[in-house]
Amino acid sequence: MTKYYLTTPIYYINDQPHIGHAYTTIAADVLARYKRQRGFDVLFCTGTDEHAQKVEQSAAKRNLSTRDFVDQLAGTWQKTWDLLEITYDDFIRTSEPRHMRVVARFVEELYAKGDIYKGNYQGWHCFWDEAFFVEGDVRDRLCPDCGRELQWVQEENYFFRLSKYNQVLLDHFLAHPEFVQPDIRYNEMLNVLKSGLRDISISRSSLTWGVPLPFDPKHIVYVWVDALLNYITVAGWPQDQEKFERYWPADVHLVGKEINRFHSIIWPALLLAAGLPMPRKVFAHGFWTREGQKISKSLGNMIDPIALVEELSQWTGNRKVAVDVFRYFILREVPFGADGDFTESSLKMRFLADLANDLGNLLNRSLPLVENAFDGTIPFGRPDPKLAAEAEAAKERVQTALDELAFSDALTQIWSFLGKLNKYIDEKAPWRLVKEGRPEVLADVLYNLLEGLRWTALLIAPFLPATAQIFWQSLGLPGQVKERIWDQELKWGLLPTGLSVSRPAPLFPRPEPSSPPLVPAANSIQKRLPIEDFAKLELRVGKVLRAEPIAGAKKLLQLTVDIGEPESRTIVAGIALHYTPAQLEGRTVVVLANLQPAMLRGVASDGMILAAATGEKETEQLALLTVEGEIPPGAKVS
Repeated sequence: MTKYYLTTPIYYINDQPHIGHAYTTIAADVLARYKRQRGFDVLFCTGTDEHAQKVEQSAAKRNLSTRDFVDQLAGTWQKTWDLLEITYDDFIRTSEPRHMRVVARFVEELYAKGDIYKGNYQGWHCFWDEAFFVEGDVRDRLCPDCGRELQWVQEENYFFRLSKYNQVLLDHFLAHPEFVQPDIRYNEMLNVLKSGLRDISISRSSLTWGVPLPFDPKHIVYVWVDALLNYITVAGWPQDQEKFERYWPADVHLVGKEINRFHSIIWPALLLAAGLPMPRKVFAHGFWTREGQKISKSLGNMIDPIALVEELSQWTGNRKVAVDVFRYFILREVPFGADGDFTESSLKMRFLADLANDLGNLLNRSLPLVENAFDGTIPFGRPDPKLAAEAEAAKERVQTALDELAFSDALTQIWSFLGKLNKYIDEKAPWRLVKEGRPEVLADVLYNLLEGLRWTALLIAPFLPATAQIFWQSLGLPGQVKERIWDQELKWGLLPTGLSVSRPAPLFPRPEPSSPPLVPAANSIQKRLPIEDFAKLELRVGKVLRAEPIAGAKKLLQLTVDIGEPESRTIVAGIALHYTPAQLEGRTVVVLANLQPAMLRGVASDGMILAAATGEKETEQLALLTVEGEIPPGAKVS
C-alpha cells in the first residue's frame, strides 16, 4: 500500500482557532480522506506550537502556570477539530516529551557537525510572529508579515549556517518547480534564494519556556526550529526507524503564505544539514478577509468557525450537516492558494444554489419516485452508457483536481456531474413514464438515477462526510461511505437491486427570510477595552526641547522631550516627512511614557509621541496630538 504523509502547520496555542486555521485544516482533512478512499496508507498530522514567548506571557496574564495554560488551550484546539470532523492521525504538542527529545537530539547532531555556532545577534524581532528580520527587510519599525511594531533585540545566540545550503536549495528549486506551490509562492522563494541566504539565530537566551540546548542549557531552542521539527517527530525520527522510513519524506506541507519561507527554505536546509530527505511539496495558500477587510482581533471581526457552525445549525437543523456547509463553502468559494473574502451573501448563495437546489433537491426529487413506483425498493435497470460515460469523466477530472490540491476545481467538477443528473431527471421525466404505464423504462431511469446518487455519495465524501453518509444510507447501502475505495466502487452499475430506500429529512432547508445574520456586522463587534486596561497607559504632556534628524533615516527624528522628570527623555518619532525640526521645537505634545524602550537606528527611544493619521501611506496626512492652554510638562492625560 502506497503511503501519503501530509501535515498542517502546528498552530500557535495562545488563542482560539479562527477561520484561517480551519481553512488549512479542512483542506488537509479533505486531502487525507480522499487519499484513504484511493487506497493510500495515510498519516495526517496537526497540532499545537506551545513554546512561543507570547504563550508564556499570555499564561502569566491569566495567572496560570504555562503548563496549565497550554493544557487548557490544547484541549480547545482538539475539540474544535473534532467538531469540524477532522480525521487527523496524530495531534502533536511541542511541549510533549517525545517531541522535546527529538528537538534536543536534532540540534545536538547539527552542533556536532559544525552547522550550529555561537554568535551575537542584533536585529528586529516580532513578538507576535516570533520572527527575526534584518535591517533591509524592515520599514517604519513594522513587521513585514503582520504589520505590528517590532522590537530591537541584542543578545548572545546560537546560529545555524543557513547560507551553507543556499546553492543546493537553489539547484533543487530550479530542478523541481513543483516543490513550492502555487507558482507565485515558488517565485517568491526562488528570488529569496537568488538574493542569497544569511545564517539565522536558532536560540534565545532570554527565555525559560522551551527546549534547552543540550550543549548550552542557558539557551532555549528558537520556537520556529522547535516547531518545524514536529514533522519528523510524528514520522518516528529517530526512535522508530521503520515508521520513519515508511512515511518520510512528507508528501505535502500545507501552510499559510505568511510562513512559506520557514517551510520552503529554512526547513529543507535543516533537513539537508541533518542528512535527511526534504519534503516533496510545500503548498502555501492565501489569506481570508471579511467583507473586503483584513481579519484581525484589533478590528473585532474575527470569525470563530465553531460559532459559525452553531449558527448554520439553525438553518440545517443538523449540526453535522452544518459542518458540511462550512466545509463546502470554505473550499468552493476560492481557488486554493488565492486569497478569499468571507461574506454572508456569498455563503447564503452557496447554501441555496449549490447545496439546497443542486444537491439536496436531487435526493428529494429521486427517492419519492422510487417509493411511489416500486414501493421504495431499488428496481433492476439497465445501465445508461451515456450517463455512465459522464460519471467516469467526472471521476477522472475530480481525481486530477484533488491530486493537484485544486479543491475548488474538484467541487466544480462534482457539481457539474450533479447538473447532469438533474438534467437527466428533467429529460427522462419519470413522472410521465408512470402516467404512461411504462414500468421497464421507468425502472431503467430510476436505477441509473439512484446509481448517480451512489456515485455522488462517494465523490462528496471527502468534502461533506455527513451529507455523503446520509445519501449512502438513504439508498439502503450498508457501512460507512468513507471506508469505500474509489477504484473498487466507482464503476457504473454496482448499485445492488432490491435495497429499500428511505427518505431523510430535508438536508438544506431554506432559511426563513427573518433569520438573523450568521455573524454580527464587523462594526458592531469592535473590541472594547475595560477601564482597567486603559488605566495601564501613562499619558503625559511633554514639551519638545530639541529635534534633529537621524543619519540615514528619512522618516525618523530624534526628539528631546521634557515630560516633568528630572531628566528629559529621548524619543524617536517617524514624523520627519510631516514636520521639520524647527516646527517641533517648543511644541506641546502628548507622550506615552510607560512604553518599553526600543533601539531605533542605534538610538534608544524611551516613549512615544501620539499623532493622528489619515489616508494611505503615499498620501498620509499626520497631525500631532496637543493640549489646549498652558499645561506644564508632566501633567497626566486621562
